[in-house]
Amino acid sequence: MRRPRTAWLFAVAVLVLVPWTLWLGWRLPASHTSRHWDVAWVGLDIGLALALAATGVGVYRRSGWVAAAAAAAATILLCDAWFDNVLSVGADEHLEAALEAIFVELPLAALCLWLARRRLREPG
Repeated sequence: MRRPRTAWLFAVAVLVLVPWTLWLGWRLPASHTSRHWDVAWVGLDIGLALALAATGVGVYRRSGWVAAAAAAAATILLCDAWFDNVLSVGADEHLEAALEAIFVELPLAALCLWLARRRLREPG
């Protein structure tokens, strides 16, 4: 795929996403009860565990794909921190989510991003 076409594809995606996001903000209810809430969170944590495991294996083996695994792990960690904090109910849940984000998720995401950037800058 050529660079200009790829760049335009992302520009179009952003142009579609902005009004979509505004529409969702207007349309979605402030609260919602969901079935399979537990499955959603367990699935996210399984994905996170797999991304972290892949990152660890990639670091150990000095694999070329470790940057992608680390970037994926960082993304999932940031999403986990965001949703934990936004969806918390009550002071105890808010405190737990904030502490987990500050002391676990955000530092680990920063480490993963540092690893990805470092690997991408290495020659070869």
